[in-house]
Amino acid sequence: MSEPESDRMIESEPDKKLRARSGQDTDTSPAEAIVAIPLRHPWRIVIAVVLLLGLAVFVLDAAQRSDYGWPDVGKYIFDRRISQAAWVTLWLTIYSMIGAIVLGLLLAIMRLSPNPVLKSIAWLYIWIFRGTPVYVQLVFWGIVALIYPVFTLGIPFTTPWVTVPNDIFTNLFITAVIGLALNEAAYMSEIVRAGLLSVDEGQAEASTALAMSWGQTMRYVVVPQAMKIIIPPTGNEVISMLKTTSLVAAIPLSIDLYGVSRGISAVTFTPVPLLIVASLWYLLFTSVLMVGQHFIEKRFSRGTGRVKASKAPAAPEQAPTAGPGAPGTPLGTDFGGKG
Repeated sequence: MSEPESDRMIESEPDKKLRARSGQDTDTSPAEAIVAIPLRHPWRIVIAVVLLLGLAVFVLDAAQRSDYGWPDVGKYIFDRRISQAAWVTLWLTIYSMIGAIVLGLLLAIMRLSPNPVLKSIAWLYIWIFRGTPVYVQLVFWGIVALIYPVFTLGIPFTTPWVTVPNDIFTNLFITAVIGLALNEAAYMSEIVRAGLLSVDEGQAEASTALAMSWGQTMRYVVVPQAMKIIIPPTGNEVISMLKTTSLVAAIPLSIDLYGVSRGISAVTFTPVPLLIVASLWYLLFTSVLMVGQHFIEKRFSRGTGRVKASKAPAAPEQAPTAGPGAPGTPLGTDFGGKG
């Protein structure tokens, strides 16, 4: 056997791998472009066409039916009584949600408290208000003024020390705000509690190690991270509250959007057009709230790494291979590690 052949035979396996890898490194031929063929979804197009045709048929049919009373819709859509009632509905929503958020935050802190008494009181409150229909609750708050015409303070079965007339629940607007806020607070407390529990306990421990107080920890560490969990369902609750205000007729309060439209329809005998008018105003308010919710979520989602693909930075180009000792040559060998 000749000497070159014996050298090739005794060539070690690592030498073969090293030579093969060096051959790949020296290959500078451009890679072939990958032609991506998008998947075809014919059924999506079919379903979309069928739905659009169905919607067009419904719109055309509704436009030709006189039962909808489109002239009356145009007559009352900007009626002064309807617009004033729409503002009443909006203020009902704002006041009720402010009270619900404040009380819900307090209930969430009580649920997370190590004090068993506070935790039990919060649990009992949530159990009652989540377990009974909101319409039934509003009916009850509407008759509170009849059950308690005055509020007294003193020892039972003796002469009261203080007697205060019940002027709060005689105001139907305030009664509606209280009833809606107390019901919504039970749901907001669970939303806030879920948001606070979503923050890892290590965040609070790290804040304590940095000598931050409990208030500073909640303000700068826990709450900003929990807001990403709290904001989306809170926006949904605001929209739901706007529609729930139509139930204040149980108190009875009839100056809201649904109450006024129903009162007008009872006089003009046009219930369907007035229902359409009320629905259009509700759609307007909910659309504005949805847009606001979108921007608020976008504001509190910064730093989560959810970047749209169109805004993602372009991948950097591969740097040209430099020879050994040339400027910009990375330290270490091709096998990794520092040289």
